[in-house]
Amino acid sequence: MKTIFLIIMILLQSSIGFSRDTLAQIQKDKVLRIGIDVGYMPFEMKTKKGQIIGFDIDLAKLMAKEMGVKLKIVNTSWDGIIPALLTNKFDLILGGMSITPKRNLKVNFTTPYFEAGQSIIIAGKHRVKVKSYKDLNHKKFVIASRFGTTGELAIKKYLPRATLKTYEDRETGMLDVAFSRVDAFVYDFPANHVFSITKGVSKVVHIAKPFTKEPVGIAIRQDDFNFLNWLNNFLLVIKSDGRYKKIHDSWFVKTNWLAKVSQ
Repeated sequence: MKTIFLIIMILLQSSIGFSRDTLAQIQKDKVLRIGIDVGYMPFEMKTKKGQIIGFDIDLAKLMAKEMGVKLKIVNTSWDGIIPALLTNKFDLILGGMSITPKRNLKVNFTTPYFEAGQSIIIAGKHRVKVKSYKDLNHKKFVIASRFGTTGELAIKKYLPRATLKTYEDRETGMLDVAFSRVDAFVYDFPANHVFSITKGVSKVVHIAKPFTKEPVGIAIRQDDFNFLNWLNNFLLVIKSDGRYKKIHDSWFVKTNWLAKVSQ
């Protein structure tokens, strides 16, 4: 009996030893490090003066304030952002990342802090005949998205007959639609909306109704239970007391921030 008890204690200590405590480390270092990929409007972007602003940035600032620590922003390419998190380049990813089962195999996600979905911008020449994503499901159409995103997955799933083209960055793909080098671009609704009212005005048509629903969460390393608990409760509190809505509306309802952004 004593032997069994000893084995149980050893196993419990081992499991505790393998668990992370990023929250304690943040409090010790007095710095919260967030990983983002600048350029995803209006989540994170640079102003004309080079300042990083956006919906995620305001949430991160509030998060750091509640922790009583400084905020450090780590700009990272999207295709390497999860590996960078796993190798401790930063503490979390707060970058408009959709929650998917495949990503969840590598990282843990908080409860969703935003509901996104894929929409489509089409070249202006198609404005009469194309009214829905379903109209593009033909091999004659070249449909693009950013490599490694849920937009690429949506094309493969919902537009299997179309010709897929991927880009390393979102901006190049969208501009190719504006200049009719590709027929359409599938991406998150907020980014497509912003492009259609800025650089894409009169050149593209935004089929604005998203044809997918995608929860967006904060990604952290696995086995980090204290940190996950804190983040989930942080989101719960700011949604309850109105601070989340105030930040949300300043980026997704109001448009005065557009004047600050490089065009």
